[in-house]
Amino acid sequence: MAAVSDRLPAFPWDKLEPYKKTAAAHADGIVDLSVGTPVDPVPQLIRQALIDAADSPGYPTVWGTPALRDAITGWVRGRLGASAAEHRNVLPVVGSKELVAWLPTQLGLGAGDKVAYPRLAYPTYEVGARLCGAQAVVYDDPTALDPAGVKLLWLNSPSNPTGQVLPKEELIRIVAWAREHGILVFSDECYLELGWEAEPVSVLHDEVCGGSYEGIVAVHSLSKRSNLAGYRAAFVAGDAAVLGELLEIRKHGGMMTPAPVQAATVAALGDDLHVEEQRRRYAARRAALRTALEAHGFQVEHSEASLYLWVTRDEPCWDTVAHLAERGILVAPGDFYGEAGARHVRVAFTATDERVEAAVKRLG
Repeated sequence: MAAVSDRLPAFPWDKLEPYKKTAAAHADGIVDLSVGTPVDPVPQLIRQALIDAADSPGYPTVWGTPALRDAITGWVRGRLGASAAEHRNVLPVVGSKELVAWLPTQLGLGAGDKVAYPRLAYPTYEVGARLCGAQAVVYDDPTALDPAGVKLLWLNSPSNPTGQVLPKEELIRIVAWAREHGILVFSDECYLELGWEAEPVSVLHDEVCGGSYEGIVAVHSLSKRSNLAGYRAAFVAGDAAVLGELLEIRKHGGMMTPAPVQAATVAALGDDLHVEEQRRRYAARRAALRTALEAHGFQVEHSEASLYLWVTRDEPCWDTVAHLAERGILVAPGDFYGEAGARHVRVAFTATDERVEAAVKRLG
């Protein structure tokens, strides 16, 4: 067991515990803006769909019900602009983090193979590479990489942690380069519906991929847009050959989305009203926190999309974490996401309106 765990970095969130205790000691309680977990209610129509499907005594299928595949393909066509998507181009997964962590292993990667991801990135991309023994490689521009040995290229737009969005022209350029070199692209687009100052575009959009999904797959989650982090509802869409192989592997592994969650996903993807309501909540919290942080001396960088503000006071990130913890506000240090984040912190705006208001007052 130790041989596998020894490949992995220290679990980053454990390092934040002392600062969490400091923040929790504030007279008015902690304002936790670190992890970015949803706090608003699950929409009623989704809860009802889950309840209606609660009597599910049999095993679900890994590929999902036809109704689920219909819902995913319909959403992919309508929302992502992937007009040619069919059932063979989609696959439900048990939350997107599971998919990210185990994808390189399920693709059969190992020693001698390279997994590339942005220099500032969600830590699980590196974890996935380490789990299978592949080499983790970071980039600023993926097309500047030596393509030799690169088997998997992660894109992340909108970015976690920075909120940066890759323009359509940039996606077109990267996809063309990856195809030229036979590199599989997985694009993590879990924040795509949370664009504020830019309109995120999927790698599956007809104008990006030319209507062909060869060599590209997009990853999507309902955790943020529908408050379903606790449901572990996510899916991938794209290259049918890649997804077909993953389907066979995941059948053997029993990686099945629970039947009630499949039904809830159908309801969530079929309704836009709750997504817009949640966007309005986040937009108001984002505006309040941004104004307060800037007035407190922070500079906000990128942050044109996603659920985070990427900010700096041009000091070591742990100094900033300590400064805010003394005020009862907990944030994520930028070096959780790579050495390039050592002078930034990530501030989530997923807290309740009341807690956001408390943070604003303390920053004032």
